[in-house]
Formats: sequence, C-alpha cells, structure tokens
Amino acid sequence: MDRLENLDFCIRYLMRQNGIDADVPTTLKDRQLLLRALMNVWQPQPLSEEFLWAQDAELQAQLQDKGIVTLEEGTTPGNTLLLYQGDITCLRVDAIVNAANSMGLGCWHPLHKCIDNAIHSAAGLQLRQECHRLLAGSEIATGEAIITPAYNLPARYVVHTVGPIIPDGLPTYEQEEQLANCYLNSLRLAEANGCHSIAFCCISTGEFHFPNRRAAEIAVATVRQYEFKDKRFTVVFNVFKDIDHDIYRQLLGAH
Repeated sequence: MDRLENLDFCIRYLMRQNGIDADVPTTLKDRQLLLRALMNVWQPQPLSEEFLWAQDAELQAQLQDKGIVTLEEGTTPGNTLLLYQGDITCLRVDAIVNAANSMGLGCWHPLHKCIDNAIHSAAGLQLRQECHRLLAGSEIATGEAIITPAYNLPARYVVHTVGPIIPDGLPTYEQEEQLANCYLNSLRLAEANGCHSIAFCCISTGEFHFPNRRAAEIAVATVRQYEFKDKRFTVVFNVFKDIDHDIYRQLLGAH
C-alpha cells in the first residue's frame, strides 16, 4: 500500500470500531487529520496486528516529516539544565513528560491542541491501551505520575503526571506543592527506569491556568534541589510559547 491507501485502511478500521459511517477524504493532510480525530475518541479495545503495523508506518512517516531533534539541536544551555522551544514529540531523550488529565488515557477532544493530545496522537493507540491497562479503572492523583513506553515517539518512555487545576489563576500553597511533586515523581520514575535524560513540558500552565512564571519557578527550583543518583542526568525544559521561553531563559541564566 502507498501512504494514502495505508491511511484509508487505518481510517476505515477505526470507523468500524467506533461505529462511524462517513466518507474518507482524498488528500493526505485531511486523511491524517481524520485519523488523528478517530484516535482521539477511540475506546481501549483489542487492535489487530495489521492495523498496528499500518498505524505505526504512518506515525513513523509523520515523525520523519517533522524531523527528530537531539539534545544538541535547538537547545539553549542553562547551568546544568537545557531549554528547548519546539515540539516535544520530536525530542530524542530517554523520557518526555506528559501533562495528563486524571483519567490518564489521553485527551478525548478530537484534534485538541493540548500536549496530552499531541503526545498520544504521535505515540499511537498502544499508549492509550497501556495507560488503560496500568490504571485499571483508577485515576492518577494530582502530583502523582505513571510511566509507559513511548511507542512511536523518538523518546523511550512517557511519564504521565497530573498537575493542579487553578480556575482563578491563584494557586494555593498546597497546589504549589502538588506541582513540585509532579516534577519530583517524574524524576524518580525516570531514574528508576534507567533514564539519563528527561524533557519536561510546562505542567499545569495553559489549560490548567497555573501562572506561567510561578510554574516555571517551581519547576526550576524543584529540579535544582533534586538529588540525582546519576550525576550525568540531563533535564530539558521544553516550551512552546515565546512567553515561557523568555521566562525560562531568565530563570536558567541562558543567553
């Protein structure tokens, strides 16, 4: 199958599983968007080996289209830490951190622009399957974390952590402690699984409304105070927005 045919197979397979009857678009971009939307609403259930092979082929092709980023590319040194502005799903590190919701199964809103959606969509449906298996109907408590393989991502693992939600944008002391625990528990899980590098997204900012600067201050302070067993461990602060890039540059002393 060529790429368009492969996408057609994946789309029709998931439409059957989801009980959806709709026309399949003709262009590569539109088929990619429809596949992602179907992945976003997919309920965990068995998947055929043929589908997984086809899905993985498309997601690997998408990764090659975007390009894989190593630690040497696009990073700004900041003391013993690194700052990277860009797509976290392209980073080749041992682990990336996902700002998950309490269900831990990824974002269910089709084509939503949150990082949870981006990571699950790029990793493949195996990621939702594995989170479903690990959680077995339970939820991830705020400040806690779980770790899974990264499947079609260039990272080895995904650490899923749930940050506090701040509706009024004014975090309490307890919520600041919960955010710090997101970083601590992610680092502990990464080290326990033999990782030597991890990339953190801006946990709890954006959709969860934690103030950007205060969230960054907690992130940097927590990582700097953490007692690494591996002194060669590399931490990357991954940002997407310019405002977060400017904040982290100041906090890290980057130039």
